[in-house]
Amino acid sequence: MRLSIRHETIYHYSAPLAYTIQQLHLTPRLELQQKVLSWQINASGQMHAYTDAYGNLCHTLTVTGAHAQVAIVALGIVETTSPDRGRLANHDPQSPLIFTVATRLTEATPMVLAFAAASLPATGQAVQSQHLIGLAERICGAVSYQSGATIVTTTATDALQLGRGVCQDHAHLFLACCHAHGIPARYVSGYIDPESTGHAESHAWIDAWISEADFTGWVSVDVTHARLMTDAYCRLAIGRDYDSAAPIRGVRRGGGDETLTVKVEVVPLLPE
Repeated sequence: MRLSIRHETIYHYSAPLAYTIQQLHLTPRLELQQKVLSWQINASGQMHAYTDAYGNLCHTLTVTGAHAQVAIVALGIVETTSPDRGRLANHDPQSPLIFTVATRLTEATPMVLAFAAASLPATGQAVQSQHLIGLAERICGAVSYQSGATIVTTTATDALQLGRGVCQDHAHLFLACCHAHGIPARYVSGYIDPESTGHAESHAWIDAWISEADFTGWVSVDVTHARLMTDAYCRLAIGRDYDSAAPIRGVRRGGGDETLTVKVEVVPLLPE
């Protein structure tokens, strides 16, 4: 599948800023199941490209001098293929065990531990795809999707207590449950083909490490839709949680009140 993607982010400020610095995870990852045919990031200011510790293609954006707006537009075309049963080729230099460490957003509190115990095999037992889909289904039942119900600092436990959340909350709760059972699992940020829904947003899902008779490695699961990743997905970044894989994060000096506008378009293109 070929996906045409346009992601526009505009920050408006009530007073001029003196300085802005942002970390951008807005370039699709170099992975076997996706190929970047064209891609560019347009932003006022200076950008420095680098690859982070997780193999994500990143930029640091700095804007100096008085400014009341920061606009960032990422766009291009990505060709994707469906990984067999959501399985990813593993060429990562890091051990999957680095993705068993809990973070502030994915801490396994007693409430999460109880939820995980009822959803996953006991610690030390082999984990298979069916267990991951079962956990995703249970999370969707416990935390209904509601746009705007949470914020980026909401933890897995907060979302479970509230009973509402968005895709990043589903991902964080899934990660917390996996880590509680010693299962390597990591956060994924990216885009999804909206299909017939007529809208699209930046999306979040997870990769988890499984061990089956014919495969040991990462399987990618969309927790919000309780399904395995297909060619409808474009992967931007992986990390331990939202904080390490967010499309845009940064700090500013000055500016007063901030208003954020985000527009994402993901359109499948017809074969040539």
